[in-house]
Amino acid sequence: MVSDNFKACLKESELKEGQMKGVRVSGKSILLVRQGGQIFGVSNSCPHMGCSLEGGILSEFIVMCPCHGWKFDVRNGNYVENDAITLESYRCKIENGKVYVEIKDGNFLSHLGL
Repeated sequence: MVSDNFKACLKESELKEGQMKGVRVSGKSILLVRQGGQIFGVSNSCPHMGCSLEGGILSEFIVMCPCHGWKFDVRNGNYVENDAITLESYRCKIENGKVYVEIKDGNFLSHLGL
């Protein structure tokens, strides 16, 4: 099933390999990371104290929070010390020179009458 919930958020040329960039999509603060030829999207707020991850350090696929050093894998949002703690992750794609982020409809169940 193809999702039509992808929202354009920036030009592909604005995010180089090995870089991070914070964007706002549908009211959500998302950290985009281009690594290994792919683009990953995770919540741009550390669950520990709410610090923005955009100012953190990126090493391979791990972003370290600039406030207290918490480390997250951008491929799945998992905190490296405890898989029970995760960032929200977002599917991303590149199409026609733009980066798109999938924003799922939070009202899905209401559309089903549940």
